[in-house]
Amino acid sequence: MSKQALSFSRNDSAKFFKTLNKRVNSYFKENNLKKTGNWKLYVKAIVMFSLLIVPVILVLSYELPGWLQILCMVIVGIGMAGVGMNVMHDANHGSFSSKKWVNKLMGSSIYILAGNDYNWKVQHNVLHHTYTNIQGHDEDIDAGRIIRFSKHAKWYKFHKYQKFYAFFLYGLLTANWAIVTDFIQSYNYLKRKLSYGKFPNPATQWTKLIIGKIVYYALWIVLPLSLGMVWWKVLIGFFVMHYTAGIILSVIFQLAHVMPNTEMPLPDNEGNMKNTWAIHQLFTTSNFSPKSWFVGFYTGGLNRQVEHHLFANISHIHYKKIAKIVKETAKEFSLPYNEYKTFWGAVAEHYNQLKELGKKPSFA
Repeated sequence: MSKQALSFSRNDSAKFFKTLNKRVNSYFKENNLKKTGNWKLYVKAIVMFSLLIVPVILVLSYELPGWLQILCMVIVGIGMAGVGMNVMHDANHGSFSSKKWVNKLMGSSIYILAGNDYNWKVQHNVLHHTYTNIQGHDEDIDAGRIIRFSKHAKWYKFHKYQKFYAFFLYGLLTANWAIVTDFIQSYNYLKRKLSYGKFPNPATQWTKLIIGKIVYYALWIVLPLSLGMVWWKVLIGFFVMHYTAGIILSVIFQLAHVMPNTEMPLPDNEGNMKNTWAIHQLFTTSNFSPKSWFVGFYTGGLNRQVEHHLFANISHIHYKKIAKIVKETAKEFSLPYNEYKTFWGAVAEHYNQLKELGKKPSFA
């Protein structure tokens, strides 16, 4: 029977997740560990913030050659993505620290990355983690008309070329956050009364969003100009920073879900999914490069998306250890555990998936 044809009874699904939870909880109890971050995560936070801040200080403090200024802004973009994946991501899942105020503080780093915490939590924590890979619900697989990430999305003739242009467009992700996406999301989420936790006062949310954008542009545009930098150099540096971060974040996210081995299921006519939430995550999520220390370190454990989707409340620094438990339990219950051995192998497979989704469907 093919993977696509498999379905599991509610009892079997409940038994799987109950067994897995028990084993993972036992691991933390037996090793006397907290599920949140520890000194390793705090050191990573310092490293990522240094990549973000130090090159900016160099550019603003010294008359560097043009090529070196560009290189510095590339490093800033690498740092921006690094802070997003290692610090902001864990914090806004509540797993950076056991202290709520620390999570709130570290989660607020999204404001210097061009985002907004309310929008991000709704889009990521609620929509993506609840409705993973479900067309019309998971916004991570909705790129508008320009890129077709799901076989259920409408096909256009230009999609046959997306295998060539998609990677170039990935670099625009964070720039879109900075310019337009946050405003659209706030409008839609507030209108739909969506929230992660307490629903915010709309006026408060709009005020935070606008002030956040003003502060953001003041830091990245106005400050360099006030220190005497030429306007076109500021804009080029701003673009290079965002384009670098955008490509990194987009590729990392797509390697987890838009792959040949991940499903794009739809609910039935009554709105019910074939599998329960935990089983659904196994079918729609994929790991990559699990043995690479560097990939795991830099991506904030997002190369182990299976573990992250099942245990988003656990800090990514523990994923390597609990991965063995997850993999063995999935095998025991005859469930999939999607994984690609290398980063570049996963990139190649994502390219193949873009190519496949770019073909004209037989029903179109």
